[in-house]
Amino acid sequence: MSGKIIVAGIGPGSEGDISGDVLTACREADVIVSYSYYIRFIEHLIKPEAILVDTGMKKEVQRAEEAFKYAEEGKRVCVISSGDAGIYGMASLVLEMKYKKSSNIEVEILPGISAFQKAAAVLGAPIGHDLCIISMSDLMTPWEIIEKRIEAAAMGDFITAIYNPKSKERYWQLPRLIEIFLKHRNPHNVVGYVRQAGRPEQEFDITTLEDFDTEPVDMFTIVIIGNSRTFVADNKMITPRGYYTKYLEEEQEQNSPGQDIMISSFRTIEKELKNPDIPLGKKWSMLHAIHTTADFEMEDILQVDENAVETMYEAINSGKIKTIVTDVSMVAAGIRKGALERLGVKVLCYLNDEGCREEAKRLKITRTQMGIRKAVEEYPDAIFAFGNAPTALMELTKLIRMGKARPTGIIAAPVGFVHVCESKHMVKPFKDIPKIIVEGRKGGSNLAATLVNSILCFDDAEQLKPGRDV
Repeated sequence: MSGKIIVAGIGPGSEGDISGDVLTACREADVIVSYSYYIRFIEHLIKPEAILVDTGMKKEVQRAEEAFKYAEEGKRVCVISSGDAGIYGMASLVLEMKYKKSSNIEVEILPGISAFQKAAAVLGAPIGHDLCIISMSDLMTPWEIIEKRIEAAAMGDFITAIYNPKSKERYWQLPRLIEIFLKHRNPHNVVGYVRQAGRPEQEFDITTLEDFDTEPVDMFTIVIIGNSRTFVADNKMITPRGYYTKYLEEEQEQNSPGQDIMISSFRTIEKELKNPDIPLGKKWSMLHAIHTTADFEMEDILQVDENAVETMYEAINSGKIKTIVTDVSMVAAGIRKGALERLGVKVLCYLNDEGCREEAKRLKITRTQMGIRKAVEEYPDAIFAFGNAPTALMELTKLIRMGKARPTGIIAAPVGFVHVCESKHMVKPFKDIPKIIVEGRKGGSNLAATLVNSILCFDDAEQLKPGRDV
């Protein structure tokens, strides 16, 4: 009788996770070859007369040699791996040895549920998109290569399953992995781990990269790092494949090409934010600011008062406020006409008003200063947006202190080098006026206009669907 080697994956440890073919192979085997720890999971399946070859760690080659020895005697040999035999298991070693020996022994591989699959099921559905698997053991692979693979996984936004994350000797590698991931991922990137997956001792936790405590992790733990789209709901990790969003969008009215581009841009920006977990109004205005400038420094310099966007939007949407005043015509030009018409709002700029021009000349002040004086006379409670002229913003602060102006909101984004920073500092003390301020020298008409647009379309913020009026 000719012998045969079956390399079988028994899954993570529960008999319910072992396939029918593997159960049959274990029952019919004349010889069982296994790492000692795994015998406990199948010992009730082994026939009494079967030969048992069980060895400790780092004896894989010896076990493979024993398997070929018994198979060459005509016996049916079952080589056991936990999880799937092809994933860090005995399958590749047995096939490599068959090739090196030029052996005629038949080798069959029977798949099993891998540890990362079982862990994923415990955690929810974290592996719903492109993923990679990395072993942290440097017994077979130099650490320099492992670190390159970690870097690639982090940069590529792969869902990443980690085998052999930690042992008594290898205590620093997992913290190093997290350090590398934090160079390329948001600190709030979701992470889950499962210890003893599928076994009575099973325990798991879901956390984030920045809060990940590696202390409970050991060699019996699988760590799964989600990608940038992974989220947590009902204590389950979920990584969307995209079906729900795709079909939902297909059911809804088709967007214009311009809006599609803008939506894709906003989603890209959101994924690259250092801290996406900020109030919706601030996040919405920040996404607009970064989209307009391609400058992620906006995360640090865009200051948005609590509920400022929401308050200004509500004032406009309710019809309480119908006027937006800008310092220069370029800000007015950048405010979306479709949104203004939809909400019944008018934008006024007095820069080129003939009366303001003459009066500014007579008083020896800037035209923008004079424009703000006239605007306050006619619309003291308007929303005021500044993208160019710090003197105009300074004039508004003076009129507020005099009790002549009562703005519903202020967008303070003048740009330049003279009086710019001071003008922004001057508006900060007005705590009861909702404000959006671009700190420092940066700003501009386009930035002021896009911040106004973020207010006008705030009702699209929850769906992250900008550009309705493009």
